[in-house]
Amino acid sequence: MPQVLKLGSQDDVLVALQPVKAGEVLPEFHLTAVSDIPAGHKLALHPLAIGHAVRKFNQIIGFATQPIAAGEHIHTHNLAVGEVEKDYAIGVDAHQSPAIADAAAGTFLGYRRADGRVGTRNYVGILTTVNCSASVARRIAAHFTPEILSAFSNVDGVVTLTHGTGCGIASGGEGAEVLRRVFAGYATHPNFASVLLMGLGCETNQIDSLVELTGSRDTVHTANIQEEGGTSASIRNGIASVYKMLEQANRQIRTSVPASHLVIGLQCGGSDAYSGISANPALGVAADHLVRDGGTAILSETPEIYGAEHLLTRRASRPEVAERLLDRIRWWEAYTAQHKATMDNNPQPGNKTGGLTTILEKSLGAVAKGGSSNLREVYLYAEQVREHGLVFMDSPGFDPVSATGQVAGGANLICFTTGRGSVFGCKPTPSIKIASNTALFQRMQDDMDINCGCIIDGEQTVEQAGAAIYNEILEIASGKPTRSEVHGFGEEEFQPWVLGATL
Repeated sequence: MPQVLKLGSQDDVLVALQPVKAGEVLPEFHLTAVSDIPAGHKLALHPLAIGHAVRKFNQIIGFATQPIAAGEHIHTHNLAVGEVEKDYAIGVDAHQSPAIADAAAGTFLGYRRADGRVGTRNYVGILTTVNCSASVARRIAAHFTPEILSAFSNVDGVVTLTHGTGCGIASGGEGAEVLRRVFAGYATHPNFASVLLMGLGCETNQIDSLVELTGSRDTVHTANIQEEGGTSASIRNGIASVYKMLEQANRQIRTSVPASHLVIGLQCGGSDAYSGISANPALGVAADHLVRDGGTAILSETPEIYGAEHLLTRRASRPEVAERLLDRIRWWEAYTAQHKATMDNNPQPGNKTGGLTTILEKSLGAVAKGGSSNLREVYLYAEQVREHGLVFMDSPGFDPVSATGQVAGGANLICFTTGRGSVFGCKPTPSIKIASNTALFQRMQDDMDINCGCIIDGEQTVEQAGAAIYNEILEIASGKPTRSEVHGFGEEEFQPWVLGATL
């Protein structure tokens, strides 16, 4: 494994793959380190003056805030975000999409649903329309112990999703609209055989409007605590309803289906400098494999592609797709300004410890998850994803909120890269945890599914690691449990995006 790495021909920095001590000579670059450089951090390849635009991945990641000597550590003390003029060059890198591969190129064992979609899991769900019905829903679910569920061998379990809102919001406002999209998407999600919508009765987020959005499907059951006669009656009736739903779900079996039925949410959290070198580009290769097999990959987290959006507009399949993405960028600039924040609120402390200095640098790594495919469409948060190929969904960068939107949009599997470590789950959708470095993988083997540190270690190429990720995706879609599923994670991480005033 090399000690340092230059990622782009025009780069002003090297990345330390291993710690570099002050005074250590790097003969390949005729350079001597003038300060200690932690693993994953950057050092200057040559002297940089104040205001110099510093490049990594051949892209500007910030500007020198003081003179920087060759071999000096570059981080938050001497590098900051500034105005960068971007060339959006809409569509110039879009290419002729390859013919969809034969179904035999990628298949998995999934659950075919009546609407034609396919689930990777077979859960029964209890969804609360409002915080006021959360305790009743939890008590219904508590009845279904592992011993009881063992009688339903084809069912993965009962998933209860509660949240802290649903009332005290403007019924016609943006926040209510977003919440309804989330619930309509979850209520009809292919990983649920059926769901019970549990409400209080007087909340803003009314059950009737949600049922209308779902198309009044026979897999969506409803109950109101006020109409049922209170807590005890609601728990008793809810338990009876779930038993019936389990019996129906247990009749479902896995069958072989093409990979074109996979809709994968691409996530990264707790990123480090290795993420953009190993795990994210490897996941991008896997996403390209999926797209070639006719499937769908959803890139999200708008604040974490900020500054790298021009790399996506260049791959837009149509001008209007690029314009929709830029509209969301402008919305976020106005939204953060309104709340006296900036888009450079990222990276977070853990990201910075891992070597990421600015949002521009972090975004370049985050975009790599999207591979090289054309950008086919841009969706609002929790909108139903209908387009196949690589698409973008607007969302915050906070992983639980972002993934909740992707699942509401139809993602039946999540791929989650991390450099610092994550214990994230996302029921009813399995979440595959992909480590960016071997030290993390070894330290948190109990939570990691795949190690992309093999790329940094020189044991695999990005292409080989990406192919391995895709094979693992097909196995997990077929029922192999992820580490977060083994731990039972995924209910508390249900976090719809809360927009607007709480009234």
